[in-house]
Amino acid sequence: MLRPLQNRFDPRHYPDVLVGLGEGDDAAVYRIAPDVAIVQTLDFFTPIVDDPYDFGAIAAANSLSDIYAMGGEAVLALNICGFPDNLPESIVAEILRGGADKVAEAGAVLVGGHTVRDNEPKYGLSVMGVVHPDRVLTKAGARPGDSLILTKPLGVGVITTALKRSAAQPAHVAAAVASMKRLNRAAAQAIQAVGVHACTDITGFALLGHGMEMAQKSGVRLRFYLDRLPFIEGAIEYAEQQMFPGGACSNQRMYEPSVEFAPQISEAMRMLLFTPETSGGLLVAVPPEHLPTLTARFEAADVSHWVIGEVVEGKGIQVLL
Repeated sequence: MLRPLQNRFDPRHYPDVLVGLGEGDDAAVYRIAPDVAIVQTLDFFTPIVDDPYDFGAIAAANSLSDIYAMGGEAVLALNICGFPDNLPESIVAEILRGGADKVAEAGAVLVGGHTVRDNEPKYGLSVMGVVHPDRVLTKAGARPGDSLILTKPLGVGVITTALKRSAAQPAHVAAAVASMKRLNRAAAQAIQAVGVHACTDITGFALLGHGMEMAQKSGVRLRFYLDRLPFIEGAIEYAEQQMFPGGACSNQRMYEPSVEFAPQISEAMRMLLFTPETSGGLLVAVPPEHLPTLTARFEAADVSHWVIGEVVEGKGIQVLL
């Protein structure tokens, strides 16, 4: 019988693997020189919006985000594609154009990829980035007293679900698409310039799932304040209409036992915080002495940001009004 992967690839035998299977972080990190480490990730998914160009751009931005969550800069990217035989070439071209434009915006190079036949379209990227080995950002390291900052609003999951049900207002969809297409590059550069204790990006496990990973790996408790959380216009409305994707229920089952909600928080708002995000923002634990400098850099770089809570002693997550 095969041994578990983490046993077969025992980190004691691979000292240059700085972040691997055992860490459960956003991307793998491998040191190739004293001052250079490679950051490696991949991601792909099915269409979540109707426009093929936007789909390609969103999928690429989402894939690139893991590089930024680790504090790196993207260097090379490869397309990962699955397309039906009957999908018009013009649509395929637009998906690939959207992805290529985002890779170029990231300052990286698209060098090829691989395509298979698939009944449902799928697109994403494998991305290689670089980071200094001493400046790798991970989910671990948050400390009591840190402030928690989020760099994108929440709610794209319920908005895209409302879109699939033909119930979303065009303005709400446009705002969600713009958020998902926005790279986390400028945010990551500001974070690296200032220095923080922990970082992750908010994607499929939602704010509470990814926050829980940070809390567990850091051995701390995260405290969020509902009235400080930013939401894309329309998200709360669709949540109240129960426009939740299936992933929200999965996240709730997985993480709710470790989340303490203020009793006044409605079930709809609780579920909204369990709803998957796509190409979400960075969640950052920053020491209080660095908070003014980081927020100033965010403002200078036109990076949206909200101080949504703090790190305290304990375990799990607390959500207060």
